[in-house]
Amino acid sequence: MPRVVICRTCGKPVAWIPENAFRPFCSERCRNIDLGAWAAEEYRVPEQNKPLPDEQQ
Repeated sequence: MPRVVICRTCGKPVAWIPENAFRPFCSERCRNIDLGAWAAEEYRVPEQNKPLPDEQQ
């Protein structure tokens, strides 16, 4: 039985199988919506505030 994940865009269940070229999305549409959100900077990678070497005491 294939593993099932949830589409990150619409929330539909998706079989995680090699035949699904759009995984972890259910369709090309959902994949493109997610890509567009990244391109529009709606998502951001969290920044970790680490002190710079010259700021360390």
